Amino acid sequence: MAAEIVNPHSESAGEAEAEGVARASGDAFDPAFALHRGGKMAVRSTVPIRDKDDLSLAYTPGVARVCTAIAEQPELVHDYTWKSQVVAVVTDGTAVLGLGDIGPEASLPVMEGKAILFKQFGGVDAVPIALATTDADEIVDTVVRLAPSFGGVNLEDISAPRCFEIERKLQERLDIPVFHDDQHGTAVVTLAALRNAAKLTGRGLGDLRAVISGAGAAGVAIAKFLLEAGLGDVAVADRKGIVSRDREDLTPVKRELAELTNRAGLSGSLETALVGADVFIGVSGGTVPEAAVASMAEGAFVFAMANPNPEVHPDVAHKYASVVATGRSDYPNQINNVLAFPGIFAGALQVRASRITEGMKIAAANALADVVGDDLAADYVIPSPFDERVAPAVTAAVAAAARAEGVARR
Repeated sequence: MAAEIVNPHSESAGEAEAEGVARASGDAFDPAFALHRGGKMAVRSTVPIRDKDDLSLAYTPGVARVCTAIAEQPELVHDYTWKSQVVAVVTDGTAVLGLGDIGPEASLPVMEGKAILFKQFGGVDAVPIALATTDADEIVDTVVRLAPSFGGVNLEDISAPRCFEIERKLQERLDIPVFHDDQHGTAVVTLAALRNAAKLTGRGLGDLRAVISGAGAAGVAIAKFLLEAGLGDVAVADRKGIVSRDREDLTPVKRELAELTNRAGLSGSLETALVGADVFIGVSGGTVPEAAVASMAEGAFVFAMANPNPEVHPDVAHKYASVVATGRSDYPNQINNVLAFPGIFAGALQVRASRITEGMKIAAANALADVVGDDLAADYVIPSPFDERVAPAVTAAVAAAARAEGVARR
């Protein structure tokens, strides 16, 4: 079987409009409702069942021979089922896009969307799984029990700090890739864009001091990942200011972050940290005052990635920054996770990796940055999700890194 990117109902958008099933408010027609009617996915067979002979091979009695072989040699499950080609997209609906805690049912349209992006951009089948629990241990136990059916697990839209614990425990208990995209997908694409921005301006990562607005899943992961990749320094700010060792109100996750970041020993507000900073990375929402942006170093980079309203409007950012990126598709340099996760999982599944390592993520970021090549410009430091070179480049780089790091099993 495979997930098929189809609208599984036969009703046209016009018919949907006529029946009033696609109305967002009042009498105004909303095409999003027409597109989502019946869901965005279906399942199709990859083998024909035309007669009794086909049936006897696809199901009983033929299937019994395959089951027996797998029982005797469990590794054959990868060759004779879809396990090694399919990812579970798991959520509890507590941190959905910009909507927050809307629950598992309301999260399903997003999870379906994630699944069809896996297929469209990476050729990877994916199944949305929305869980009716927010207890970290219950989520872990449930996913562990489901794991025999899947080659990898993509955690999605699970609120911090539980997302860190859930990912860590699943990585400890499973021998398949577990990847929280809100953390690592965002970090990979950010690093790729930052590498190219630095290259464009004749600098290296080690020359840069960054400030991150937001100490949730994305902010924490980006900070750690950029330091791993060689960034000079990074300070992270939450609602109460810079995450620093002198604060007594930090969660365990933020205490660890304080030990790793802010080598300059800054304290106080986000605005204080931005004075003289080379990079602003926004993953929090809110608004950064123009005066704070103006106080950054000459030739600074502004990656304001909140959706739909960037922390710094691009028109303001361009007054002071040499490179501007957002999370939006209607501006240049979109930091979009779809550039990373399909290829990362495709590469990991291709070699049956037991996990996704830091080296595999850095390889993905480097490959993504290299796609830009000689076309590098201030308004083109990261490729488009529709660039057909992206997924193959990331897939190949991740597979090679998995083999180099000893986590590949074929």
